[in-house]
Amino acid sequence: MEAIISLLLVVGLATGQPFPPPSPACDIPAIYNFGDSNSDTGGIAAAFYPPGPPSGETFFKRPVGRASDGRLIIDFIAEKLGLPYLSAYLDSIKANYTHGANFATGGATIRRVNESWFEHDVSPFSLDIQVEQFNQFKDRTTYLYNQAKDDSQRQNLPRPDDFMKAIYTIDIGQNDLAYVFRTMGVEASRAAIPDIIEQCANSIRQLYGKGARAFWIHNTGPIGCLPVTHTKVVNPAAGYLDEIGCVAGQNRIADEFNEKLRAKVVQLRSDLPKAILTYVDVYSAKYQLISKAKDLGFKEGFTICCGYHDQDNDIYCGNKGKVNGSEVFAGSCKDPTKVISWDGVHYSDAANRWIANQITYGLFSDPPLSIIEICPENTGSNKLSLA
Repeated sequence: MEAIISLLLVVGLATGQPFPPPSPACDIPAIYNFGDSNSDTGGIAAAFYPPGPPSGETFFKRPVGRASDGRLIIDFIAEKLGLPYLSAYLDSIKANYTHGANFATGGATIRRVNESWFEHDVSPFSLDIQVEQFNQFKDRTTYLYNQAKDDSQRQNLPRPDDFMKAIYTIDIGQNDLAYVFRTMGVEASRAAIPDIIEQCANSIRQLYGKGARAFWIHNTGPIGCLPVTHTKVVNPAAGYLDEIGCVAGQNRIADEFNEKLRAKVVQLRSDLPKAILTYVDVYSAKYQLISKAKDLGFKEGFTICCGYHDQDNDIYCGNKGKVNGSEVFAGSCKDPTKVISWDGVHYSDAANRWIANQITYGLFSDPPLSIIEICPENTGSNKLSLA
């Protein structure tokens, strides 16, 4: 498998695409997304304070509620499926829900935690709340669609039949690990993982009960490789960092989280016989990108484009702060397209494009199918597995 991926990466470097796109296998009319800032297209910005410049500068040319200089992985997934970018459920201004909705919010967790947005940037919209928002969204839009007297009254509403044909994407868990690291310590955090995974599974079961059939489930990324964490490491003990400079202990916990998530997805395939559940190894895609950054045309993997971070200071992207008595504006770098990390925590448009190209073609998926082949009517596909 690794040899195949390496060959495809060589083709990608030469052509700008991993390999020629396959013929569409099915028509997916909508995406419903659940997650955190890795896939939030404006939810937390609508609920609280929107990010200011220079966020969004590379692609949208203005801030659009995304934690990046441009698009997120979910945006590239929408492009791959030929769908418009998702409107955030919480954003009421010119929202269009014809082809889905985004319930993700920055700072969201799977489990509810006893913290706030104002204390540790923790979203009040945990995964169970996002699912409840979806339940209300489906019930209310279906009622309005069916009561409409003409097409003009159905404008911007999803077709009720599309809920069962849609793909349901889930990208959440990183903030749960950050929370338990902060409150329990890295090693002790293992005890919390089974309950976090079970609560995630419960949310999937609830969505299934509301008619969801095709699930695209991302595991959590290499949290120990976040550059904002890397800047705090000084004279580390032997073994504290791995071979590429990531915090090894944090990544081991992420690995354990992902192993349990994958096992739970396998169990859900038996529990939910009409569903297709695709487990997507985003961790490996991101780790490969960071470890091969220069070979893939990026700067060193821990370079931060926007923000000022060192051992003692954290001035986040677009903000001002004092360093050694002098005011510092945390602006962006000269060329964000050459940097993997946009702000020390989130990925750049260029990095998100690379990751999306890998995962949407099925290179890191179980079963190993392109996202355009995840058809709700093909329920037998959920028996395929790499395990």
